[in-house]
Amino acid sequence: MDFLGWIIFGLIAGALAKFIMPGDDPGGCIVTIVIGIAGAVLGGLVATQLGFGKVEGFDFRSMVIAIGGSLILLWGYRMFKTP
Repeated sequence: MDFLGWIIFGLIAGALAKFIMPGDDPGGCIVTIVIGIAGAVLGGLVATQLGFGKVEGFDFRSMVIAIGGSLILLWGYRMFKTP
């Protein structure tokens, strides 16, 4: 998957993670995209290590893994940024 594809995939995953776990987060759209992309990478690495196979292309399983990674990163981001 090319770089633009990962950005779009990360944007979707980040937006869905934000929808699942709403709240007042600083950073806006750019931070959501970054968390989504990083969450997709984190979720893919964890899923590969746990034996779920590689994350390749756009499919439902990949999206669930990316959203899971994004939720973990969003939670961690809130733990560090919220006083």
